[in-house]
Amino acid sequence: MPEPKALSAPQKALLKLGLGRDIDLALHLPLRYEDETRIVKLRDAREGDIAQIEATVTACEIVYRPRRQLMVTVDDGSDTCVLRFFSFYPSQQKALAVGSRLRLRGELKGGFLGWQMVHPTYKAAGGELPAALTPVYSTVATLPQVYLRKAVLGALARADLSDTFPPGVGETLRARVWGLREALAFLHQPAPDVPLAALEDRSHPAWQRLKAEELLAQQLSQLESKRERAALRSPALAASPRGLHERLLAALPFQLTLSQRRVGEEIARDLARTVPMHRLLQGDVGSGKTVVAALAAAIAIDAGWQCALMAPTEILAEQHFRKLIGWLEPLLSPLGLRVAWLTGSQKKKERVEMLSLVASGEAALVVGTHAVIQDQVQFRRLGLVIIDEQHRFGVAQRLALRSKANSAPGAENVPAPTPALPRAGEGDSLFEPHLLMMSATPIPRTLAMSYYADLDVSTIDELPPGRTPVVTKLIADSRRDEVTQRIRAQVAAGRQVYWVCPLIEESEALDLTNATATHEALSAALPGVMVGLLHSRMPPAEKRAVMALFTSGQMGVLVSTTVIEVGVDVANASLMVIEHAERFGLSQLHQLRGRVGRGAAASACVLLYSAGDAGRLGETARARLKAMAETADGFEIARRDLDIRGPGEFLGARQSGAPLLRFADLATDTPLLEWARNLAPLMLDRYPELARRHTTRWLGGKSQYLKA
Repeated sequence: MPEPKALSAPQKALLKLGLGRDIDLALHLPLRYEDETRIVKLRDAREGDIAQIEATVTACEIVYRPRRQLMVTVDDGSDTCVLRFFSFYPSQQKALAVGSRLRLRGELKGGFLGWQMVHPTYKAAGGELPAALTPVYSTVATLPQVYLRKAVLGALARADLSDTFPPGVGETLRARVWGLREALAFLHQPAPDVPLAALEDRSHPAWQRLKAEELLAQQLSQLESKRERAALRSPALAASPRGLHERLLAALPFQLTLSQRRVGEEIARDLARTVPMHRLLQGDVGSGKTVVAALAAAIAIDAGWQCALMAPTEILAEQHFRKLIGWLEPLLSPLGLRVAWLTGSQKKKERVEMLSLVASGEAALVVGTHAVIQDQVQFRRLGLVIIDEQHRFGVAQRLALRSKANSAPGAENVPAPTPALPRAGEGDSLFEPHLLMMSATPIPRTLAMSYYADLDVSTIDELPPGRTPVVTKLIADSRRDEVTQRIRAQVAAGRQVYWVCPLIEESEALDLTNATATHEALSAALPGVMVGLLHSRMPPAEKRAVMALFTSGQMGVLVSTTVIEVGVDVANASLMVIEHAERFGLSQLHQLRGRVGRGAAASACVLLYSAGDAGRLGETARARLKAMAETADGFEIARRDLDIRGPGEFLGARQSGAPLLRFADLATDTPLLEWARNLAPLMLDRYPELARRHTTRWLGGKSQYLKA
């Protein structure tokens, strides 16, 4: 058998970029275009033009002032131009020798000494001019544009680009006048007379066709995964009349809000079905999601199943753990059940003990960080998975936790709660745990329609009574002394203060005051006040000790990095200072602000900003700070955050794994999204083969990520 042929560097680069299939290359659209279809004269050019000229070299020399460079003078018959090359090779000097006739392209810069181009592209003059604009693609160093252009054109010729829209459907859609092959061929090589604005703002009908195709693929895959999940079986977890759920409700030291009761009932209805729950519980900062999660866990435990709760940070996981132990352990202990704790920083002896409790089923509720999904963790009977701040976990991590439902050796010997429920290893499919995801970052409507189309969403839309509105102030960094005085007054009144810094050490790139320096400065400015320091590099035991001092009220001021962003609940804290607030994201600022105003005391959030050397804030930073000052509504904050960042960043594209939209824009393409959403169920029901071809073309193997 012949040895497989080794791949060239460009071929390896194509695979690394995810361009392994012909259709992938065909859908790798240009970043921009260069107009090489015409030659201009220097006398007709304007400052800043990207111009293509044909000219003869009249001088070529290396100069050393102000730095070593190759200077080449050319004349096109109407004017002269100096070409500057700051890095060059002998072969280039040869190609640019006096007397050479060249075709040159670059940005023209004017000045007292005439026209200049820095590092223009060049080749020998003559030959036919291209008939279309030249595409410029996103690429890497080992993949030249010339190679990529040829690869794309070859793939366009080979790829199956037959129409997958159902016949007669969507005829009113503007994109229907363009076939997919026609649209792609045009976008890879548009005619020179096409207005560049229509290509750049993606309003051209060819772009509309691609957006419609992409949104349809997304809606099909979301709906398909929702239907696949509905075909799986889950344990029916019904709340018993005098069971753990009711006993927990009676034991709580506060009354649930109407909103909490409503979402609790929605979750209870889902848990009682044998179809896997796939629900997002969203609510603003401090709206009381944890107690709703505890009530859901109580239903699962009461039905004889285990529940796992995973949080993204140890501080947040420990916060949940303390609350849940306080609420549930007194009710679980008489039943011989425990709440287990799993994190990466545990000592081996404690960890082994916890793993044993989980495997035996004695741990009815398991709370932890990423440690919950490690291979050694074997659940006996996992029926409910709760993931807090779900957007901060990778898809692979969320899938790994759900797969734990059937992980226990001998799980096939666990009696199933209903005869119809498949046991692990029985038949072709394994049962699926119910999944409840929680987020304090509300999901704007367009995102809910697209990236979360396969989720049921429950929303807590009111805050518990007693929560104090937080006053938000924007204060320039130059007024730090005033802020310190305010801190002194708050501490003197018996209140506590957070001071959040973005970095823990100096950086040349970001000249920010670090947390350690701030801690030292505040300690000196506030004699007699205990000022603590908390950052991600501290040993876990030290973090816990610092948090315990702050939570107990012994520590007046806590200087911290963003490890306190979510989950920390200290009712006595009434002032939050966020240093270099212009460096933080909008949702992060809102989360941090939510750490205060949890008690009866009037609370404030000070956004301390630095305008930088230029003396003014950037446009994005200004928009974020303006939004924070104008509203405390998490839903409005989320909407503005989406406008500022776009869906990829908003969702944490790198973490989500889901194929984010490359071409459509949810802000402007809502009508196309509605069209795709309406067409998807009809297509799956009546044209399943077209639907399969469509999703395979657009998503390849990525659609499994949507099941997370």
